[in-house]
Order: sequence, then C-alpha cells, then structure tokens
Amino acid sequence: MGTPGTRSRARLPLLPAAADVLRCLLLAVAAVTAGADSSAASPVILATVCGARTAPNPEGFDVSFVNTLELIYQNVTRSGFGAAASGSGNDSVYGLGQCLAYLSPTDCQLCYAQSRVKLPHCLPADGGRIYLDGCFLRYGADNFTAAASDAGDAAVCSNDTAPSTPAFAAAAASLVRNVTASAPGAKGYYYAATASASAMPSGARVYAAAQCWRSLNATSCAACVASARDRVVGRCLPGAAEGYGLNAGCVVRYSTQPFYLPANAGGGGGGSSTRHIIIVVFASVLSAMAAIGIAFIWTRMRRGRNHLHHDDMDGSGELIRAIAASQLGFRYEELRKATDDFNQINKLGQGGYGSVYKGVLADGREIAVKRLFLNTRQWTDQFFNEVKLVSQVQHKNLVKLLGCSVEGPESLLVYEYLCNTSLDHYLFDAFKKNALDWERRAEIILGTAEGLSYLHNASEIRIIHRDIKASNVLLDEKFRPKIGDFGLARNFMEDQTHLSTGLAGTFGYMAPEYIVHGQLTEKADIYSYGVLVLEIITGRKNHNSMASSAEGLSLMALIWKHYNTGTLMELLDPNLREECSEREALKVFNVGLLCAQASPNLRPPMWKVVEMLGRGDRVLPHPTEPPFIDVKGSNANSYGSGSSFSLKSNSDKSPLSTNQLSVSGVQAR
Repeated sequence: MGTPGTRSRARLPLLPAAADVLRCLLLAVAAVTAGADSSAASPVILATVCGARTAPNPEGFDVSFVNTLELIYQNVTRSGFGAAASGSGNDSVYGLGQCLAYLSPTDCQLCYAQSRVKLPHCLPADGGRIYLDGCFLRYGADNFTAAASDAGDAAVCSNDTAPSTPAFAAAAASLVRNVTASAPGAKGYYYAATASASAMPSGARVYAAAQCWRSLNATSCAACVASARDRVVGRCLPGAAEGYGLNAGCVVRYSTQPFYLPANAGGGGGGSSTRHIIIVVFASVLSAMAAIGIAFIWTRMRRGRNHLHHDDMDGSGELIRAIAASQLGFRYEELRKATDDFNQINKLGQGGYGSVYKGVLADGREIAVKRLFLNTRQWTDQFFNEVKLVSQVQHKNLVKLLGCSVEGPESLLVYEYLCNTSLDHYLFDAFKKNALDWERRAEIILGTAEGLSYLHNASEIRIIHRDIKASNVLLDEKFRPKIGDFGLARNFMEDQTHLSTGLAGTFGYMAPEYIVHGQLTEKADIYSYGVLVLEIITGRKNHNSMASSAEGLSLMALIWKHYNTGTLMELLDPNLREECSEREALKVFNVGLLCAQASPNLRPPMWKVVEMLGRGDRVLPHPTEPPFIDVKGSNANSYGSGSSFSLKSNSDKSPLSTNQLSVSGVQAR
C-alpha cells in the first residue's frame, strides 16, 4: 500500500462550456452557504491510501467495484455500516464502509457520499481506502474485512498546537488509553469520553473516541485499537491539539474540541453550528461531484494526440453544449429521486459499464435510467458515443433516448421504459418463454431486422451496432422489439468500406472476419443477427449449447448438421411445434443460416433480410457453411462467455469497456 495522504492530481484546464456548468454549480453552492460561519467544520479527507498493484482486468474490476459500492450504500444509509462483495476471480471486489457512531444519520450519508466520490481516484489499483472526518470506505481484490491492522496503518496529527504543559499530554494519553480499553466491550465497539476538568490547566478539556469496524470480533478490535493508540500517542503527543490513529480495522481520535458531542452540548460553538456543518459538507460534496464530472468530461476531450488541434474532433464539446441548450438535459437530483436513490428494488439489469434502473418522474412518466460510473476514460467514451449516436436516430424498433445528466459523480442516460425488459429474460427461461408464441417471435425477428436495416441504410449516419444479442433486444408491453445499448456502436462515412477497430462485442455473436482481422462492416451485425434468429427459433443459447448437446456440438454445428440431413424441424423449440407450419419455420431457419454464413460477402444486407421475411412465397438461396462448426464441447470456454468485452489494438486508440467479463485469450490484429 502507498503512504497516507490524498493523492495529488494534475490540475485540468476547463472546457469553456464545462466551465460554465461548474461555475453555475459553484454559484449554487455559494447561495446555499451564504451566511454560514467561516469556522464551521467539514468532513475533511484525513488520508487516502491506494494500492500499488493494478487490477489484472481493470474493466471487469470496475464493474464489480460499482456493484460493491452500491450494495454498501444500501446498508450504510440504514445502519451506518456496510460490507459487500461482487464479481469472481480477477474481477472480485470486496468493500467495507462505516460511519463513526457519533455522526447523525444525515451526516453519515453526506460523509459516505463524499468518500464514494473520492475513492474511485484509486482505480485501476486493486485496492484503496479513504479516511474522512467521521467515516471510512475501503475496497480490495481480497477479503480484508476481518483485518485489524496492516501496512497501510498510519497516524495523522493536526497542525494546531496543544497546550504546552505536561498535564495536557498526560491527560490526553490517559484518556486515549481509557477509551481504547473500553471500546472492545462497548456497544458497536464504540466508546468516547472526556478528561476531567481538574486534570487540565486553565479549564482546558480533551475529548477522545475509539471505534472498530463491526466486521471485527472483540479480540481483533482490542488488538486494533491498542495498535492505533500507541501510534497516535507516540506520534502526535505532546505537541498536536488533535490526532488520529488510522488502522485497517479501527480509528482512534483525541482532540481539544468536542467532536463527538452535539454542537449545543458543552464546549459549544452555538446551536447553529450543526446546520453550518451540514451546509458546508453538502457544499463540499456538491463541489466534488461537479469537479469530478467536469474532470472526466475534460479527460474525454483531451484524448487526442494533438491537444491543441483535436480537442473537439469527436464532437464532445458540441454535444455538451447541445445538451445544455436542449430538452435532453435532466438534473441528477431529479433522476436520483425518480429511482428512489437507485434502489436495488428498481434495478432492471446490469450492463457492461453501468446498471439500469426503473424510475418514475414527478409528472408520472416511467423511464429507464442507465447509471454510468465514469472512473475510466473508456466508460466516458461509451457515454458520449451512446448519447451522440442514439440522439441522431429515430425508429420504431430502436429504443428512444429521452435525455441524460452530466452533473454529479455519475453520468446518467435516460431512455423510454419498456416493461417487458429484454428478450433473453423470456427466451431462455423455461417458464417465461411460454409468453413468446410464434406470432410474437416472428414479430421480434422482423422488427429487429427492420431496426438494423434502418441503422445500416436509412439513417442520416451509417451505424454498426457491434453487440446484437438477446439481452440488447428490449420488449415493450406488446412484446414488440426495440434495439438498445449503443455503447459499442460505431458510425462510418458513405465512402468507407470498413473500420479498423479494437475487438469489441460478445463471443458467440461475433463474426469470424471481425475476430481475426478487426475489420468492422455491416456484415458483422448481420452475422450477430443470424445467430440471434437461430436462438429465437430453437429457444437455445448459442454460447452454452455445447454443454447441452449430447455430441458436444455448438448450436451452429448442430443446426448445420440437421440442415444437411433435412431434419431441422427436430431443433424447433417444442413450444412452437403446434403454432407454425413447417414452411414458416424452415424459412426462418434458412434466413438465420444465410445471415450467419462464414463468408461475409455471401450474407444478405439487412434490407434484403427484411424482404425475405416479409414475402412468404419467395424462394430463398441455399446457405453455405457457417463458421465454428468444428469446435467441440471441450473448447466451449474459449469463446463462450456470452459477455461483451473489448480489446485494444494499435488501430483503435479508444478501447471500449467490458460487459461483466473480459476475455483475454483473443488478440485483435
């Protein structure tokens, strides 16, 4: 672990439009805090300790990090303590947060909010902790929750001078020993006390408190506070008026100020001090959120090699200004309230770089809010990419973007709410798939084709989605399909034949030529669509079909085998066998195989696919062999994660973030 202290970061110049946003936020803060006592305290950062190791898979680790902090937040707001874990393997993230017992529930939430904004600065380190004046937050790749002490333990001494008498030092040391001896047996491992007035010169007093995290047992707590006691007494006394012993599992503190007492209890500062403290804390949190949001926006703007000439080549600055001037802008607080503070009950799903929540606006409108935690440049890239592309396309089979929020610690995308969530929730569930009769599946297949045809041929900008799969096909109240999640999408000019990009998408849906060469065309989407069609008609997942096949064959290999023997109807989803004719089913099988051919030049364009599906009497060409049919079950994990990912190549300076899991076995060329 590194040495204590908040890590310094280069001061970033502000984009003019972004500076206006920040200036407005700071003016709002000034208005709220007008008249506050300048002596009012705020939960300052005492120390930030970031790990020395980088997470092996930073993108997947970040996803688990966000999930863990969300889970901790739910508990901290209820009880002042939370511990949680998310992910698996290299993506595992453990976390712990606790407020000291003397904080009020409001102060606890404000303190935790500030720690949550600041701690992501440690990423991509695989561990980090932050101590604030009243709360603690930590994350790590290993389970540290039972640790009482470690190499990151420290003491922090204030610059204020203590009364320069032996009586003060003796009284303070004695008091610290008293509270640390009592804390392990006290309720919640917390104990606070004040030195008697008779022991202090000139009526001075000293206050002290000790608290262990609730994840420790009493024995570990005793060892923790004893270690912290020796460190703070040895380093801060007799000279400092205040000192903190900061351990992995506890905090010990002494001060000449009554930090653990209500503001109007003895030692005072007046009844209005509590209000001032809350106001200043709020101002600090709001300012921090604004600064972080603007910093990440600016990072996005500075990504070009020539900062002087390429700051706005991707249109980010123009996009920010457009959002501010249009109806696309939502206030962060408005969306937070709409989702009940991002309550887990309202969580609709987990994407590659954020979670989606159902929300209800003040006017009663239902919305879906995608919550993006912008702690890496890649996630910022995807946020701007999605806003820029989706705001320019409108089609009945594309999810409608209602707006976004770029203020606060997280950026939010606001979409229309689709009550039946995504296709995979129905198609691959033994009970729910009964809702997908033949008519609905046929409409989903055709509607998805029409949406892709629009993206490829009819919209003002040509767009390749890059991640067509069942979880990205959303369903409205009548099970009509809408393509969603444009975080990986790319647009290209009319005169471009292909794009050379880093590899991104979902194994099992990715075209072979894209995996091998990294050259992206519409044919990659068409291949993904073909796989999706074959999943819809068979009711089987492509990426785990080998495990369920007696012969260890992939879905592609199984379908191709039955196609050659004329027995495709054996693979039709049993739920559909009484609902459609053999002619209808075989036509859909044929369309899926045509789209999933190994040769990209043989795959029909999407407008042609729409035509094939719409005309029942059309004679379709015979498909050629699909790729990957020689892969056996033992190799299933080689490309069968079913999770979106991306890999950086030399031709793509903008790597994209993962959807739950990175696959490192494939290198883009």
